[in-house]
Amino acid sequence: MAEDARVKLAAPPVEPGRRDLILSPENLWLTIHESVGHPTELDRALGDEANFAGTSFATPDKLKTLQYASPIVTLYADKTTPGGLATCGYDDDGVRTGRWNLVEKGKFVGYQTTRDQAAWIGEKESRGCSYAQDHSSVPFQRMPNVSLQPGDKDLGVNDLIAATDDGIYVQGDGSWSIDHQRYNFQFTGQMFFEVKKGKITRALRDVGYQSNTLEFWNACDLIGGPKEFRLGAAFDDGKGEPMQSNPVSHGCPPTRF
Repeated sequence: MAEDARVKLAAPPVEPGRRDLILSPENLWLTIHESVGHPTELDRALGDEANFAGTSFATPDKLKTLQYASPIVTLYADKTTPGGLATCGYDDDGVRTGRWNLVEKGKFVGYQTTRDQAAWIGEKESRGCSYAQDHSSVPFQRMPNVSLQPGDKDLGVNDLIAATDDGIYVQGDGSWSIDHQRYNFQFTGQMFFEVKKGKITRALRDVGYQSNTLEFWNACDLIGGPKEFRLGAAFDDGKGEPMQSNPVSHGCPPTRF
């Protein structure tokens, strides 16, 4: 940490512009949480929940038709991930938990649901997302672990850097902001490195990336493999009024946009 601080203090500020981004799992997990996890909560999509950053642009009329991401992207919900903070055997409705796709090969295909919600979109079974923070709270729809499926080739971050002509490699998470439809956003990180012609050339500072959810995920063109897949996590994802806190994990390998 001391060495990172020394490097960062001596680094020049980034020049604004459109660049390729290589995001470490320690950064991308939070972007997954905000731009995929929350938009695919069915109660937000229907306008029944708007606390803690609003509703969702991913409304049911877009299900099975919206090109949410590029064809190489599959994002899945999973209540069974080993070590995941939202992992459990059964939800608070008594439904056995499992895994299902939210975005499959780029198409928006699924929501997070509970027993009372499933029929709202013509499904016969709950996805097992009913959760209360304690015995005295009312169970309602909460986020499962949501993760990016690794690519077919076992690429690591060094491979992604070697394949990038002009980009920035971002490590760690920082501040974030996203609008009330879960669409336009801004994220920062901790450490930033300029990539030129396949090599890291220098550290940078004052880096933040801005995009919107669909442009960002449709720009995904290279996904790392399973060896560098990592889980990130939040202990205190808030929702509801009175507010409840839900721990949740998000996994991904290093990825290029």
